[in-house]
Amino acid sequence: MQREEKQLEVSLDALLSQAADLKNSLGSFIYKLENEYDRLTWPSVLDSFALLSGQLNTLNKVLKHEKTPLFRNQVIIPLLLSPDRDEDLMRQTEGRVPVFSHEVVPDHLRTKPDPEVEEQEKQLTTDAARIGADAAQKQIQSLNKMCSNLLEKISKEERESESGGLRQNKQTFNPADTNALVAAVAFGKGLSNWRPSGSSGPGQQGQPGAGTILAGTSGLQQVPMPGAPSQQQSMLSGVQMAQAGQPGKIPSGIKTNIKSASMHPYQR
Repeated sequence: MQREEKQLEVSLDALLSQAADLKNSLGSFIYKLENEYDRLTWPSVLDSFALLSGQLNTLNKVLKHEKTPLFRNQVIIPLLLSPDRDEDLMRQTEGRVPVFSHEVVPDHLRTKPDPEVEEQEKQLTTDAARIGADAAQKQIQSLNKMCSNLLEKISKEERESESGGLRQNKQTFNPADTNALVAAVAFGKGLSNWRPSGSSGPGQQGQPGAGTILAGTSGLQQVPMPGAPSQQQSMLSGVQMAQAGQPGKIPSGIKTNIKSASMHPYQR
């Protein structure tokens, strides 16, 4: 008898220790949710859930251990009921139960659920027993089908959202080419400073002026018409006088080389 009582005390101490650890973890997690929700991160929430799950598993292992006695076979009988405040009870229950009276004893020493809850549980059990095996199998298949369709839709939405994010993040241009184009348009970077051959006119280098354009025609040759040398000389002198009389213009760099031809190509 003493051995059983000692084993019962040891098991109760182990259960109280595990329950205290679980209570502290729950209190810490509830405090974080209520006071540190703005700084709370999902990994820390997962860590708290993992800690609670591990402590619950440890508590179940202690209850299922072969050396743990069956507490359901133990009977608790209240020896003293008093409406007065009990300080020792307050300390042991951490202020949750101030008195041990006729009002609180049925709630704290109850071994069965409330009558209303018990009645609802019986009703659910009766309804479940009325369903046949075939009907239950059909309902199970229907529920599995609905769950499969829901999971498929969720997976499809996740794939579409991921593909949409990849399309938005995909780069459709080359930054190097864009920078080179902007530099070429704004500053002329990378453009070749090409000039026609024989364009050594009086204009400035890299500036397409009248001298550059006219200097490019230095290779032209004027073919005289026979019988009208005086008319050609008068036309040339008129062009030179007109150029000299226009102020602010660059003098032309055209050089004429008059050659005599034995036969005009249009002469019949």
